Amino acid sequence: MDQLLLFSAATSIRYPAKTVRSIPLPLFVGKVAAGFPSPADDYVEKTLDLNELLVQKPAATFFVRAQGQSMLGAGIHPNDILVVDRSIEPVPGKIVICALNGELTVKRLDRHHGQWQLKAENPDYPDIAIFEELELVIWGVVTTVIHPL
Repeated sequence: MDQLLLFSAATSIRYPAKTVRSIPLPLFVGKVAAGFPSPADDYVEKTLDLNELLVQKPAATFFVRAQGQSMLGAGIHPNDILVVDRSIEPVPGKIVICALNGELTVKRLDRHHGQWQLKAENPDYPDIAIFEELELVIWGVVTTVIHPL
């Protein structure tokens, strides 16, 4: 089963609030052509703070690092950082971080023919049917994948 490395606490451990330093960076008006080059616009549309872009609810957000290859089809690779929001409702179709029998995993939440499942996004990995006998705690919904190139 794929594992996740926690960067900060999800629920029970509290860290003292730190002053968040805003680092606004330029966001250019023009878009970068992925095909043929185009002339670049030489002015800035506005500044962009990655905290504002990636973290909608700071008190409900944490980061984890993905391990394993079961979610490759969803664009989640080993060592990617996942931004997780605990305030978003975990509904079918969402990618969730959950503790399954005490082990953290990342999977797509699904409901098929009335049966809840944690679906892998790689055919080499099995889906996990959710039964009452399993201990399952959903920690949050993945909102963003930070994938280094």
